[in-house]
Amino acid sequence: MQIILMEKVVNLGNLGDLVKVKDGYARNFLIPQGKAKRATPTAMKEFEAKRAELEKAASEKLAAAQAFADKLEGVEVTIARKAGVDGRLFGSVTNYDVADGLKALGFEVEKANIRMPAGPLKTVGESTLEIALHTDVLATVKVAIVAEQ
Repeated sequence: MQIILMEKVVNLGNLGDLVKVKDGYARNFLIPQGKAKRATPTAMKEFEAKRAELEKAASEKLAAAQAFADKLEGVEVTIARKAGVDGRLFGSVTNYDVADGLKALGFEVEKANIRMPAGPLKTVGESTLEIALHTDVLATVKVAIVAEQ
């Protein structure tokens, strides 16, 4: 299916690009989320009329994400969990727990934006995680897991 991207999508293209994707990806994800529209002649004319407005909105989103990343950079989240004598946790610390910890510090971050490449954290100690605030903006936070007393 041919679609017009309404915003930058990772590994697909930038605002205004005409791309061909699988029908299910377009119908079930891109179009319902407002990230794309079907590439019909009418939609293309409509997009060209709104292009400057959409580019301005995209640049404002990027600037807001940059500002939030500057505030978030270097923040340390401490999470207490039950652990064994060897430092392994009974359970694990997931992106949901990190999002709750950031929320307690006053930072609203969606759990889906927290990148945990090695999976959930399962040991006591410090880890560095990336938070994707925008397709071009990443912030780094430290997560300190301590044993509960």
